[in-house]
Amino acid sequence: MPEGHTIHRLAEDYAGAFSDGTPLRVSSPQGKFSDAAALLDRTVLHTAEAHGKHLFLGFLGFLGFRDPDPEHTDWVHIHLGLFGKVALGPAPAPPPTDTVRLRLTHHASYADLRGPTTCALITDTEKRAIHDRLGPDPLRPDADPDAAYRRISRSRTTIAALLMDQKLIAGVGNVYRAEVLFRHGIDPYRAGRDITPAEWDALWTDLVGLMREGVRNNRIDTVRPEHTPEAMGRPPRVDDHGGEVYVYRRAHQPCHICGEEIRTAGLAARNLFWCPACQHR
Repeated sequence: MPEGHTIHRLAEDYAGAFSDGTPLRVSSPQGKFSDAAALLDRTVLHTAEAHGKHLFLGFLGFLGFRDPDPEHTDWVHIHLGLFGKVALGPAPAPPPTDTVRLRLTHHASYADLRGPTTCALITDTEKRAIHDRLGPDPLRPDADPDAAYRRISRSRTTIAALLMDQKLIAGVGNVYRAEVLFRHGIDPYRAGRDITPAEWDALWTDLVGLMREGVRNNRIDTVRPEHTPEAMGRPPRVDDHGGEVYVYRRAHQPCHICGEEIRTAGLAARNLFWCPACQHR
């Protein structure tokens, strides 16, 4: 499942491609979004934003398909889930396939959405309800990390599980979870209530920086400059997830720092990765 930086990057890509005030052609070649697409056809995309792993496309409602109504916004809520994909490209758009749930086109660009878990037309009230059930997102300016820590500091649940709880922190996935805990030497099995305020501040600040880099580079790189392949004289990582990491999907390989074997275990239906020497309980 894409992590939060991917969804924020998609929001930027949608906004860059379509928020020039040009009415869009909106369709659903697959047919599952046809009624909503017909309502949105020839409207204007004015906002694209992300909160955690949720993408919101805001369309300025039109009266009679002529004059924009600034008091009304229609929102398309998208959650890619495990299989969702977005393809953006320059016009002209290729012939649509019957797997495209949502297609946006105008004179310069097109975007095709395939296989999302969620693609729904929602109201402002429904959108607010989604935000309200999500935790702070390290990539949003309105994020309140103290709100997350208040809940973490009272919990007996492992910090590794808490970091993946979207109701506590939105957008962090398996890669960022494993990597940020390694970077701060924190055992993933430590209880949330044993994380000190200073440790939480450091974790949050690091997540903000790492995820912003993820948006800029469209991939996850978490190793510090002194631990890159070039600096260490080691081969680069070969993995379909891309990016240089310390522990994620490196089970049974030597730690870049201490040489200890990286361990893996299941936790909350996901694979956990850590170095037992560098991450003390």
